Amino acid sequence: MPYSPPLVVKVWGDYACFTRPEMKVERVSYEVMTPSAARGLLEAIYWKPEFQWQIRRIHVLKPIRRAAVLRNEVNSTASPKTIRSAFEKGEGYAYFAEDDRTQRHTLALRDVAYLIEADAVPTGRGAADHPAKHRDIFRRRVARGQCYHRPYLGCREFAASFAEPDGSEQVIDRTEPLGRMLFDLRYGDSSRNVPVFFNAGLQDGVLHVPPHLYEHVAPAEVAP
Repeated sequence: MPYSPPLVVKVWGDYACFTRPEMKVERVSYEVMTPSAARGLLEAIYWKPEFQWQIRRIHVLKPIRRAAVLRNEVNSTASPKTIRSAFEKGEGYAYFAEDDRTQRHTLALRDVAYLIEADAVPTGRGAADHPAKHRDIFRRRVARGQCYHRPYLGCREFAASFAEPDGSEQVIDRTEPLGRMLFDLRYGDSSRNVPVFFNAGLQDGVLHVPPHLYEHVAPAEVAP
């Protein structure tokens, strides 16, 4: 539950791709940033095990525009098991990316900007620090442009810039349902992670994340 007004950070970039998980090969982005992408971006700026980021609202600051990108990728990924087995047999391992090239399309977003509102909620792990400590550290890191690694907008190649809001930000005038959107992955005792979805929508240019998603998972929201 929130302990004080949410922290707010402005993020923007030339391109973004918040991939729909139902697209298996070629990436197609959601219309706006997802809560899980926003959480990952904030963790790139500041993260500690004593708290977790809970996204409350995502304000869309620029019109939603799409861009088709054609990229060179590879068909397969290196398997640690295969590499270890090859070296144990004394065979060595060689992989030539040029022999495994393929081209894939990405339907991304271009020229994006968002305001992210989030709470730093204590997890009960580690030292019992007051939440205000982490809030102050986060504000200082944003003001100085500090981060653990460069934040990105969905895909690592789409780097994000971030800063404190200056008060001049204006959300887009758009209200519409966006359909089912990925909220996050639940990490349980099972070997696989369970994706959680919710019915998303823009209300006057703002994506509101239902607070109950951070409290429990309704059966209808969990993908089979």
